[in-house]
Amino acid sequence: MGFDITEIRRLKSDLGNASIRATMLASKAIAKTAHDIEAAAKVLAPVDTGNLRNSISSDVSVLSAEIGPTVEYGAYVEFGTSRMGPQPYLNPALYRHIPSFNAAMSKIADL
Repeated sequence: MGFDITEIRRLKSDLGNASIRATMLASKAIAKTAHDIEAAAKVLAPVDTGNLRNSISSDVSVLSAEIGPTVEYGAYVEFGTSRMGPQPYLNPALYRHIPSFNAAMSKIADL
């Protein structure tokens, strides 16, 4: 259960046309969810040197957020390689917080 780019663009468009209050509430929900995902990913990230865990961050703007590691090997750890099995940390963190994000957005939509 994830989001495709069309749903995200539609949500961003809908939120962009919403009232200022709804936009502010949505922005807070996005920021909270992004920080929650970041924290969960840091807990779930495998630790050898700690470099991967320490590189996980979130960049939040008004109606969007990017969460992930800055180390170049982050995707290899998440998805694995031909020589190493996957050790997912970011996707489980994301999926753990989708229900609370959806609930927050539903409350805003009901305003």
